[in-house]
Amino acid sequence: MNLLHIETSGKLCSVAWSTDGEVMFAKTIFEPMSHSAYAGAIAEETLTHMGGTPPDAVAVSAGPGSYTGLRIGVSLAKGLCVGWGVPLVAVPTPEVIAAMAQKVHRRTDCLYCALIDARRMEVYATLFDGNLKPLCETRPEIITPESFATELADADVCFCGDGAEKCRDVIRSPRASFLGQITPVAAEMVPIAERAYAERRFVDTAYFEPFYLKEFVATTPRKKI
Repeated sequence: MNLLHIETSGKLCSVAWSTDGEVMFAKTIFEPMSHSAYAGAIAEETLTHMGGTPPDAVAVSAGPGSYTGLRIGVSLAKGLCVGWGVPLVAVPTPEVIAAMAQKVHRRTDCLYCALIDARRMEVYATLFDGNLKPLCETRPEIITPESFATELADADVCFCGDGAEKCRDVIRSPRASFLGQITPVAAEMVPIAERAYAERRFVDTAYFEPFYLKEFVATTPRKKI
């Protein structure tokens, strides 16, 4: 099983190739929000490195996350799938964040709350159990001292993702821990994408849209030249 993975939902742009669950090649661009400049180039570099043979499927980060980043990644993935005639796998970004957090936190007896920054004090939140099974649908959440009080009353909760840092000074429960440095990358998509491929959980290449959660709102700059 050969899969090409594309992750552009957050600040970093990354591409990876896996063969039967093993990451054979991966590259991440650490220049923030540089997806349009690098996504296609590092996908081509990955393919060249692996000998130029098309993969069995392309996996792409499905969001939520950066509106522009998601559109760039999904557009690239769709184009590759159509050109190669291979299926498209959509990988929910919160699942990648929670899986990365568990590898760092090394606990299965707590909850994992993947938080994606949505500006100001709002986040996109998804709660997982210790086995990384989703306990709720991803939802927008305005962070207050009372946020997740019900969950924290019954269990330790590891808040992870780039939205976790804004919670650190607001959620004061001793049962809360924070991993704000967790940023999704393509290599960490591999186990989730492989399960979806094995179960034939493909999305319609022509009609698939990223999970934006909110509609994009264009703003007008205050300063005019």
